[in-house]
Amino acid sequence: MLTRRVFTSCAICGVLGLTASKVSAQPAGGITRTLLRQEDVPGTNYVNMQMIVEIEPNAMIARHTHPGHEGSYVIEGESELLVAGQPPRLIKAGDSFLVPAGVPHAARNGAAKTRIFGSFVVEKGKPVASPAPE
Repeated sequence: MLTRRVFTSCAICGVLGLTASKVSAQPAGGITRTLLRQEDVPGTNYVNMQMIVEIEPNAMIARHTHPGHEGSYVIEGESELLVAGQPPRLIKAGDSFLVPAGVPHAARNGAAKTRIFGSFVVEKGKPVASPAPE
C-alpha cells in the first residue's frame, strides 16, 4: 500500500521528467508531455520550452514549482488549478493562466482528458519542475 508521501514522490517523478536541456517527453503518473520546441533565449542563460501536456481523467498533479515562469493555454478539458495564495480556480478549454517562478501549485483534473499548451522559461540545466513542500 502506497503512503501519501510515497505516492506524492512517485507523482513528482513524473513532473521532474524534464530538464532545461534537450529532452524527450515521457508518459508518467497520468501525465504525458510532448516537447514541441525548445530555443535559447538570446543573450541569457535561459531556454523557452513549448510543450503539449496531456492529463488523464481524474489525475492529480502534485504540488510543485518552476524555476521560471509558466504560461499555459487549455486546449480541451478542465482542471482545478491550485496556486498558493490564491483561491482554487477552474480552468477549461479557452482559458489561459500564468504561474510566476517559484510559486507552488498543483491541479486536480476533471472527468475527461485535459490538453494544455505550455510555455516554460527556465534557466539552462535546471529542472522544469521541482517538488514543493506541503
